Amino acid sequence: MTNTTELEAIDTETRETDSAEYREIVSFRLSEQDFCIDIMNIREIRGWTPPTPLPHSPDYVRGLINLRGSVLPIVDLSRRLGLSSREATSRDVIIVVMVETQLIGLVVDGVSDILTVKQTDFQPTPSVGSDNAQGYVQGIMAIEGRMIRLLDLKRVFPTKCGEAA
Repeated sequence: MTNTTELEAIDTETRETDSAEYREIVSFRLSEQDFCIDIMNIREIRGWTPPTPLPHSPDYVRGLINLRGSVLPIVDLSRRLGLSSREATSRDVIIVVMVETQLIGLVVDGVSDILTVKQTDFQPTPSVGSDNAQGYVQGIMAIEGRMIRLLDLKRVFPTKCGEAA
């Protein structure tokens, strides 16, 4: 006969195993495509705030905003990924993420969902002749008729935002 302590230990072990198999992601739209990032990288999601331009910055850096006393670079993620870009509107959203030790604001068209998915739901990025496509996208998941690409923010922004190539 199994005692209560053994059952509790088995239940705790099962929960820990299950949680390791799942991850939470935030999906968003960008140039009519679906992307996502791990929720653990996100610090906040906020409405559009026009940034102050930063001279001599890469074309994908829209400028800087003041976020509660901290200077935050605002990146046009569409431009950074080589997608079509447009002028930002009040409907756009800034996702504030932590990449290594730097906070960066990512301009996206809108946040779609917060999803809990299995690690195995993501398939490897196919080789399409572009190192950037495979480098920036960790995996692809098909869900509800959409292809959602999981971004690897450490590769999208390999160094400080202003120094990334």
